[in-house]
Parts: sequence; structure tokens; C-alpha cells
Amino acid sequence: MPYTNVAFNPQFWKTLVKKPKFSTEDIPDLTGKVVIVTGANSGLGYATTVALASHGAHVFLACRSKDKALEAIERAKGEIRGSGSVRASSFPINATTASVPITTTTTITTSAPSSPTAGKPTAAMLAAAKYLKDKDGNPVEPKLEFLQLDLNDMNSCSRAAKEFLAKGLALHILINNGGIMTSPFALSADGIEQQFAVNHMGHFVFTMGLLDRIIQSQPSRIVMLSSIGHEHTPKHGIDFLTLNDRSASNPASRYGRSKLANILFGKALARRLANEKVWVNMPHPGFVYTELARNNKDSMGVVAAGVYDLAGRMCASKPEVGCLNQLYLATSPEVVEKDLRGLYFVPVGNELRPSSYALDEELQEKLWTFSEQLMHEKVKEI
Repeated sequence: MPYTNVAFNPQFWKTLVKKPKFSTEDIPDLTGKVVIVTGANSGLGYATTVALASHGAHVFLACRSKDKALEAIERAKGEIRGSGSVRASSFPINATTASVPITTTTTITTSAPSSPTAGKPTAAMLAAAKYLKDKDGNPVEPKLEFLQLDLNDMNSCSRAAKEFLAKGLALHILINNGGIMTSPFALSADGIEQQFAVNHMGHFVFTMGLLDRIIQSQPSRIVMLSSIGHEHTPKHGIDFLTLNDRSASNPASRYGRSKLANILFGKALARRLANEKVWVNMPHPGFVYTELARNNKDSMGVVAAGVYDLAGRMCASKPEVGCLNQLYLATSPEVVEKDLRGLYFVPVGNELRPSSYALDEELQEKLWTFSEQLMHEKVKEI
């Protein structure tokens, strides 16, 4: 039965009432750090990008659409510098309690003057005032770049990794954030069930292509965004023989299978990097209202999609809150201090036991072998 692991796990229920132990104010100075965020033009990926770039990181937005990525870059620059049309909800902070002053060259405007937070500096603005400076203390632009990446196509993922490597940069943080959810049955460019292909195989190929550089750049981190949905899978968790069998799964269980794969891959990778200063972990972002649910009407029906949409509007977190768990794993000194490796986390920064399938080391290795073989079969040049 789906979700029995969390339903009967008191540790999970305790996390729902615990005070979050991490916020964007806890992100350290990231000046000199290079980061890649997949699916960075919207939702959790965009919010993550804004937070990292405002703390000095050089962030690559790895996205399929160049136009959407470039628009996101301009929007992020506006939010970080507080110029132009800025969402007042972006990492809000009460300016009267903030310890970092806004520089005189920074202007704070908003397109929603009636908002309770209108006119107040956001956390991104405050971080920029502290970290985005040259050696003379003058404000500098956030470092944001586009990297072409189509997770639906393994060859595109391989090319994206090579394109980044050709830049000769270190890679300190890789956040595998991009993905799709509960989409109608379809096959990827490589003939693989699409949710599994995008959410797992694309990231597997991309990560493996970058792995040597990540190891060379240590201390470094890899964050594999998973979901509590990993507990709702077809029979056996992942049956590789029926992966493309439409009748053996439904949109929700196919999504769960792909999110299970994220944890399995993360654990297998963490095991292989046990002697390196590379920390691999897998967060669940919580119930977050983003564009990820855009396929619900086609896959779940109008009524179910409407209920989900209503619940999202009423109860879900905004991306600026939902991204905190992955930001914790990507930046918190606690990850290194406590040597947190190959673990699953629920918001914010709370380790939790995942499903029994996720803990199955034999399944972890079976997925690794399957993914490696599929990569060598489909990718033209590795």
C-alpha cells in the first residue's frame, strides 16, 4: 500500500511541527563556487538559482528552452538587485530585523505596492548587498549562465556535460532539480518511458558526464531531488522488463518509480564516493505549488486535477520555501560536519528513512547496471 512508510513513521509526523532549522539566511558565502541547477527557469529550480546567485555563486541554468532560461536570468537579476518588476514574495525578510544593510546604489521596487512586504528588502537583495561586491566594495552583477540541456534526450545530456567541461571551470555543486510529474504515457527521444527517462536517465547521463570534474573540485556536493512520491510505485518498485508497458503502471506510479530511481541512484553513487569529499543526498521538497502539476488534467482527469489545484493553492508552500531542503543539502556546513551521505531528507533538513525499496542495495545496484548499459547503448559518444 502506498505511503505506509510515512503514515506509520512517527519521525515523519514530528517533522511537520518542528521549526525549520535552515533558511536562506544560513547559506554561507558562495563566492567562487560554481553550480549547475537543472530545470532552473521556473519553480523550485528558479527559486534555488536566485538564492545561490545572490550569495555569490556562479550558477548555470541547465534548461531545455534557451528563451525561457534567458528570460529567467533577467528576472533573477532583477530580483537579486531589487530593480524592475520584483515579486515581493521572493524570500521575504523583515527589513527591521535584518543585519545586512542595503547599499545606497540598490533600489527596491515592487510590482505589488499593496503587498504587506512591499518596499521591504527580500533575502536575495540582502544577500546580494553582502556578497555581490568587487574587491573595492562596489556592487557586481550576479553570475548566471544558460546551459542547453534536454533531459528527455540522453545525447543532449551528454552534450551538455561536455559543453560545461569545455569551459574549464570547477563544479562544486550539482543540483538535479528538473523533472516532470504525472504526465500521460509517452516515450522519450530514446524510446524510454518518459517520466523515468527525464527524471532519472537524463540526470544519470548528465551526472556521470560531470562526475570526474565534481571529484576534482571537491569539497563538492550532488543533490538529487526526489519526492515522497517515491513510495507510490508499480509492483517491485522498478520492474525493468515492464518499464515501457503502459498497462503495468499509471501516471502517479510512473512518477513514483522515477523518484524512487533518484534515491536508488543517489545511494549507489554515494557509496562509490564514500572516500571522496563529495556529499550526495536526496531531498523531498514538501508539497509545493509549481508548474510541475501542469499535466494533471490530462493524466488524472478534470475532477482530480481540480482538487489537487485547489489543495495546492490553499495548502502548498511557495517555491521560495520548497527549495530550502535542497539548499540545505547543497550549502549547509552541517552536511560536511555531520558527514551526511546517501541520505533522504524531508523539510527542512530532517533525515528520514525512505521506503524499503529505496533501501534495497540489490535494487540500487541493479538500477546502476541497467542505467549504465542503457547509457552506453543510446549515447553516441561518451
